Amino acid sequence: MNPKIFVGVAMAALAAVLGGILLMGPSIDIESPQMSGNSDVQQVRPLEIELEEIVVSKISERSATIDVAFEIKNPNDRSMIVTTMDYQLYETGYSHSEQLGGGQIGHRAEGMVEFGSNYYTLLGGNSIILRDEIVLRNSGNTPELWSDFESNTNTWKVSGVVFYNLSSMTSGQENELFFEFTQ
Repeated sequence: MNPKIFVGVAMAALAAVLGGILLMGPSIDIESPQMSGNSDVQQVRPLEIELEEIVVSKISERSATIDVAFEIKNPNDRSMIVTTMDYQLYETGYSHSEQLGGGQIGHRAEGMVEFGSNYYTLLGGNSIILRDEIVLRNSGNTPELWSDFESNTNTWKVSGVVFYNLSSMTSGQENELFFEFTQ
């Protein structure tokens, strides 16, 4: 038999299926309890964030490496997407508070098309730990700070914001969670 006949039949069947879908359209059940204003609909609770650790992991005369870790918990049943966490790290233990650095963990979408992703899906009732590393160069201008690094007697302040959405990048609005920790 001629293969063009099989292709024609397959195209006609596909056109019939697509036509049926277009004619039927999406349907919404008006009598559904979710749409009736019932108070059983759960509200989305904000994410919870904790400072897991701040550790001076490497120190020399010229540089110091500080490891920072945050635990983000999702108290909801639905999954959430953590797009970005921006933070600033301060050392508050000596004569004045000094911002040592900061960073951004994750990636916020910019524009209509994004190739690749650097965001974190957080399933309902679960948590993730986000880590970052800050490398400081010793300028010689802050001997008290470097002394605190060597003796591990630093006191820290971390502040920032977490940006998150519901379970997809397009559902709901972007939410913000501001935080500040001292340790």
